[in-house]
Amino acid sequence: MRDVNRTGVLIVIIMGTIMAGIDSSIVNISLPVMSRQFNCTLDEIEWVITVYMLSFSVLMPLTNWLKNRIGFFNLYLGAIIIFTIGSLLCALSDNLPSLLAARILQALGGGAMAPTSMAIISYIFPSRVRGTILGWWGLGNLVGPAIGPTLGGILTEKFGWPSIFYINLPIGILTVYMAFKYLGILRKQPRVKLPFDLAGFSMLTIFLVCLQYGIAKAERVGITSPQILFTLAIAFIALIAFIIVDRRVKTPIMDLELFSNYSFVSCILVTISRAAALFGGLFLMPFLLQEQMGYSEGMSGLLILPNSVFMAVLMPFAGKWSDKHGSREISLAGILLLALSMFLFAGLDKGSGINSVIITMTIRGLGMGLLLAPLNAATLSAVRPAEVTMASSISTLMQQVGGALGIAMLAIITQDTYNKHILEGLPNMQAHHFALKQGFHISMVILLITLIPAWFMPRRNVVRTTGGDEAHIDT
Repeated sequence: MRDVNRTGVLIVIIMGTIMAGIDSSIVNISLPVMSRQFNCTLDEIEWVITVYMLSFSVLMPLTNWLKNRIGFFNLYLGAIIIFTIGSLLCALSDNLPSLLAARILQALGGGAMAPTSMAIISYIFPSRVRGTILGWWGLGNLVGPAIGPTLGGILTEKFGWPSIFYINLPIGILTVYMAFKYLGILRKQPRVKLPFDLAGFSMLTIFLVCLQYGIAKAERVGITSPQILFTLAIAFIALIAFIIVDRRVKTPIMDLELFSNYSFVSCILVTISRAAALFGGLFLMPFLLQEQMGYSEGMSGLLILPNSVFMAVLMPFAGKWSDKHGSREISLAGILLLALSMFLFAGLDKGSGINSVIITMTIRGLGMGLLLAPLNAATLSAVRPAEVTMASSISTLMQQVGGALGIAMLAIITQDTYNKHILEGLPNMQAHHFALKQGFHISMVILLITLIPAWFMPRRNVVRTTGGDEAHIDT
């Protein structure tokens, strides 16, 4: 692939990733305005987020089948076009049902971008530089969620909530143009018309939808409510049925044989637990900074900046390190720093100085920067080239499920801790402090447990041949 403009390919992939990333965080801040305009309750307007989350995860398992059927070029280009059209329809919506329908369409495009991007990187870039490229891609993957809330607030205040969706149109059109210019090499990819595993896909979809819906609603109605228990029971039954069905299918929607690869499984376990701890901790952070420590929304955003800066600086470096020396040691270092940051977050209170917050945010950013790119590189190198698309979609899916589980778990635990201390007669502020402290300590414990599967990650990244042999990357 010497005739490929790899810089152009990377830019196209990053642009699509940033666009989808912005949308993952830009909407939340506009929900109150939407609620007033559509004259709906908080529970109703929350479906703008929930329906996107559910639809987003449904398409991820399909990416490998679609890649074989229509090729990387059509899959990635189609995802961008669908996402852009969905954004336009969101902006034009004049009632809640039409907005929800448009969000489903938008999510179907967004759900294919991340796993397809990782697979394209593996297809285009040689393994000796893959960690470095994933570092740059990961940096782009973080820009969107980082700027989303600030951008959403400014756009909504100045131009109204539809502008948060209109902003995707010029980015989407430019990305489509650049895809035609730089991704043409992907058209040469051979296509295979595999049969569609309808039964497996149906069972997996029921499992994912019921699981994520159940854990999302458990935050509000309680994990022991009949509604949640019934929903989670359906999810469990669907999962068992999916495993039984897909073990008997020649071309399953998800290759369960991947889970017999201990290197891949170790990476997936790290991905799930890391997402649970970090998304859960991120959920608690605004409550700590604003309600406990008294900082304004704007100041809270500035205090998170050191986290983003150090993460951005380290990610390309960490990816390059993993190319030369493997992913295990640097991933372990990142996990330890993240666990330390959770311990320090638990120690912050109203009397803590701003320097303590900045130091804690810096340590968190260092940990994130050291972990993300090496983990992605290890995940892709743990499987054969033909399995990369499947592996990347599973990794992205497990990250989302792990994050949802982490948020729900910490929300339930902190609320129960708060209620317990209130019943014991503690003042509201003190009860709130103990609840947040408990939540951060649990995140720390999850990360420390993550060291176990991380230890079983490959010492060095390897290139797996089609026949299953391993070739170590030259250092």
